[in-house]
Amino acid sequence: MEQTVYIIGHRNPDTDSVVSAAAYAAFKQALGINCRAARAGNMNPQTEYVFERFKAPEPEYIPDLIPKAVHYMTDTPVVHDTTPLWNALEQMERENLRVLPIVDSLGYYKSMLHYRGFSRYIISHINPHKKAVFPISIDLVTEVLRAQPITLYNSAEVCRSSIVIAASYNTYFIDHLSRDFENALVIMGDRLDLQRYCIEKKVRALILSNGHTLDPELIALAKQNHVSVMSSPYDTSSTAMLIIYSVPVGAMGDNTVPLARLSDPVRSLRQDLSKAPSRCLPIGDSEGRVAGVLFEGDLINEPNIGIIMVDHNEMSQAIEGIENYHILEVIDHHRLGNLSTRYPITFINKPVGATCTIIAGLYREQRLPMKKEIASILLCGILADTLALKSATTTGTDKEMAEYLAEATGLDIANLGLELQDAANRIHNRPAAEFVALDMKEYSEKDISFSVSQIETNDPEALVARKDEVLAALETLRAGKLYFSSLLVTDVTTLDSLFFISGDKTLIENFNFPRRDTDIFVLKGVVSRKKQLIPLLTELLEKTGR
Repeated sequence: MEQTVYIIGHRNPDTDSVVSAAAYAAFKQALGINCRAARAGNMNPQTEYVFERFKAPEPEYIPDLIPKAVHYMTDTPVVHDTTPLWNALEQMERENLRVLPIVDSLGYYKSMLHYRGFSRYIISHINPHKKAVFPISIDLVTEVLRAQPITLYNSAEVCRSSIVIAASYNTYFIDHLSRDFENALVIMGDRLDLQRYCIEKKVRALILSNGHTLDPELIALAKQNHVSVMSSPYDTSSTAMLIIYSVPVGAMGDNTVPLARLSDPVRSLRQDLSKAPSRCLPIGDSEGRVAGVLFEGDLINEPNIGIIMVDHNEMSQAIEGIENYHILEVIDHHRLGNLSTRYPITFINKPVGATCTIIAGLYREQRLPMKKEIASILLCGILADTLALKSATTTGTDKEMAEYLAEATGLDIANLGLELQDAANRIHNRPAAEFVALDMKEYSEKDISFSVSQIETNDPEALVARKDEVLAALETLRAGKLYFSSLLVTDVTTLDSLFFISGDKTLIENFNFPRRDTDIFVLKGVVSRKKQLIPLLTELLEKTGR
C-alpha cells in the first residue's frame, strides 16, 4: 500500500498541538506532498471552539499507533463469487497472485481462493469411482467455452449438474443417461439420434463439440422442451475439462480462512497467519468488505506509515506505538528530550512561544499563501500557547507573527484572546478526571517519570473548591506508574498559577512555595510549564536525591 504520513502532536493535545498538525498538513498538501493531520487525544473546549469558529477541518483522531493489520497489509484484487473458476485462475496467473479473496456483489468477504484449497476441491469432486456433480450455470458454461448459444433457458440459475459424454454405443449411453438426465449437461458431436434422445429426455443442456450445430427440426424440439443448446468450438475432451472450470469460484473458495480487520493488532494475528493456507489473511473494513491481504512475510517489512511530530519531541509524550514507525520530521519549541531515530530527519526546534509560530514562518519562507481559515487557527494557536502574548515564553518572533496573521485575517488580537479564554473556561463544567487528562504531558528525569497537566482560567478558586475531586483525579493518573502527577492552574488575569500535586510526600514537603491548601501551592509569576515549571521541578528532584 502507499505510505500514509501522519502529522501528529503529543498525547492529550492542547490548541497549539492540534492546530500545528492541521496547518502543517495543509502546508505539505499545498506543496504536493500527501500528508494527513492527526491528533492523539480529545480536543479541549478551547480547541473545539477554534476549529468550529473558523470552519477548519479537524485532524483525524487516532487513539494509538500500535501496529495493526492496516499498517502492513498489501493491496489486492478480489473476485466476485459468481465469476467462473477458469477466469479467476487466469487472473491469479496473469497477476501473479498466491491467493484471491472471493466477495459477494457488495464486496463483502465470502471465502479465499488458493491453490491448496482448489486442488482439494478437484480431488474430492473428480473421483473415478463416483459421478461428479458440480454447481454450475448455463451462462458460466457459455462464457468459459466461448460457445455459440442456440437455445437458452434458465441460463443464470446455478444448480448441481452431472457432466455426461456421449462416447458409448447408443444402448449403453441411453441406459446410462436414463438414470440421471434431469440436470445433466451432455457433450456430444453430430450424432443426430442421440441429440434427439437427449432433447426428448429434457436434459438440462446439450453441448455440441467441435463447432457442430443442430438441425432446425431439433432446434424447434429443444425450444419446445426448454433444453439449452450451445455449440462449443473445442473438441470433446477440452470441452469437458472447461465445463469443470465453469463452476462459480465461490464454490471453490476456502471458507475456513477467517477475515481479519484493519484495526486488528498484528500481535493478535500471528497465530492465525501461521495456520492459514499460503500464510496470509484477508483484511476487511469494519463492515466486512475486503480491503487487502496480510502475508506473514509482510511483517518483516517497514510498515506503510510515516510520522511527522509537531509540538513535542519526547517519546514519553508521543502517541502510543510511535516507536514502531519511521519518524520523518520533528517541529517543536520545547526542550530536547530522549528522541533517537534510525535515519537522518528534518528537525526544527526554535525557542519561541508556540509551534504555530514556526509553522506560520514556514509558509512565509516558502512564499506560500495561507487559506484564511489556516491563518486564523494559526493565530489562535499562538495566542493560546502564549496566554495572548503575555506568557514568559512569548518572544518577539511570536508577536511579529501574531501581528502578521491578524492583518492577514482581519482579526483583533485582544478580542480574539478574550474569546479563547472564554472558551477555555468551559472546562470548569467538566469532570476533574477529564480536564486533568486533556493537556497532560509526561516527563522523565533519570529513573523517574512524572506528569504535569495545565489549564488556564480566570477563576482558579472554582477549582480550589473542587480540590478533593482534582487531587483524586491526579492520584488516579499517578497510581502505579508515576512518581507524582500535577496540575498547573494558570490565572490569566493575574498571570500567577496554583499547583495541585499528588505523589511522594517527601517531595511535596520539600516544595518550598506558599501553600494555598493541602497539596496546593501558589506559584507567583509562573505561567509557563516548559520554561518555568519544568526547570523548577527538575531542580527540586535533584535536591531530594531523585
